[in-house]
Amino acid sequence: MCRPQRPRTDRQSPFMKLVFAGTPEVAVPALDALLASGRHEVAAVVTRPDAPAGRGRRLVASPVAQRAEEEGIEVLKPAKPRDEDFLARLREIAPDCCPVVAYGALLPRTALDIPAHGWVNLHFSLLPAWRGAAPVQHSLMAGDEVTGASTFRIEEGLDSGPVYGVVTEEIRPTDTSGDLLTRLAFAGAGLLAATMDGIEDGSLKPVPQPAEGVTLAPKIQVEDAHVDFAAPALRVDRVVRGCTPAPGAWTVFRGERLKLIQVAPLPDRTDLAPGELAAGKNNVYAGTGSYAVELLWVQPQGKKPMKAADWARGVRIAPGERLGA
Repeated sequence: MCRPQRPRTDRQSPFMKLVFAGTPEVAVPALDALLASGRHEVAAVVTRPDAPAGRGRRLVASPVAQRAEEEGIEVLKPAKPRDEDFLARLREIAPDCCPVVAYGALLPRTALDIPAHGWVNLHFSLLPAWRGAAPVQHSLMAGDEVTGASTFRIEEGLDSGPVYGVVTEEIRPTDTSGDLLTRLAFAGAGLLAATMDGIEDGSLKPVPQPAEGVTLAPKIQVEDAHVDFAAPALRVDRVVRGCTPAPGAWTVFRGERLKLIQVAPLPDRTDLAPGELAAGKNNVYAGTGSYAVELLWVQPQGKKPMKAADWARGVRIAPGERLGA
């Protein structure tokens, strides 16, 4: 646990004392929005412990921890949120509410009961759709046209607590999960700040989620990102966009893994069998279960991302060669 390096003396008297919980870069806009609101004090931040990163695998603080330390805010890094030292410190801080964005650990009842207004999560879906760890990826892979973000009070069920508010976001035809998550992070930041305001002044009451329309969004595993070229072209495109940048959609070519970063469906080309490749001077095409897709960006095993046409010139694709074989 880190103590603040300097006291917070530059804020107006807050209406609520908050402890913010979050870990990755996508949580930083929400922390910034709360810091900028002027209505509440962010007394501390809870984040995951430092993790190995980079080629040297040295321990690095999470993006949320780094941002909090820049502001001189106390940073708590419990190995598990049920640790007694962490719970004791949280009781000492006595937060009114704990806003959460992608913290990355399950909260025990002993922690949930500490703040008077509970823990309020910003979740990147329109609940009850896509409860779970990967709502944006699953929304894209399912072909949704609209998604959004929701704030809800955390209970012991999986993303099942009552909802305070939502914002909607249209899914664009070329969106990757990275693109969409970035937009939702900023739209959701404003929603979370407004939710804190509404809880403080009593104007906002959570509404139970409906029993109908529940879908689940478990973490995307590497095998889930394996592209099946026997599937229709739209499915291939959705898997590639949903798994970009992580964990990365992939196939196999000549026995080695080939990451697929961007493809484009081509409804007018139907002459290629599933996975069959055809390379022109500046284009590379692959057949699917319906019509072809153009490969735009790929990443061969052990190499950097490159234009698919450059990759094709290097490997010299033979007539009839296929992806996935």
